[in-house]
Amino acid sequence: MSDWLANAIGLAGSALFIAAFAYTNITGRLNKLWFNLVNLAGAILLLISLSVNFNLAAFVLELAWGSIAAYGLLRALREWMTGTLP
Repeated sequence: MSDWLANAIGLAGSALFIAAFAYTNITGRLNKLWFNLVNLAGAILLLISLSVNFNLAAFVLELAWGSIAAYGLLRALREWMTGTLP
């Protein structure tokens, strides 16, 4: 993968993080499915970009961020399937 493509993928992941953060501050009611899915996608994209331009601190951060988002997504899906998601 080229540096240009890795940077474009990383910027797309960053844009998803910014969108999710803005959404939490704008919305009156948080959609946990959307929020966690967007955060997980952003973390995955940034991890992909780090495969070319590796940075240990950023890798650890994205791994933690993605793990938390995956947990939140699974929890939100379980709530949605049981009808308890607000």
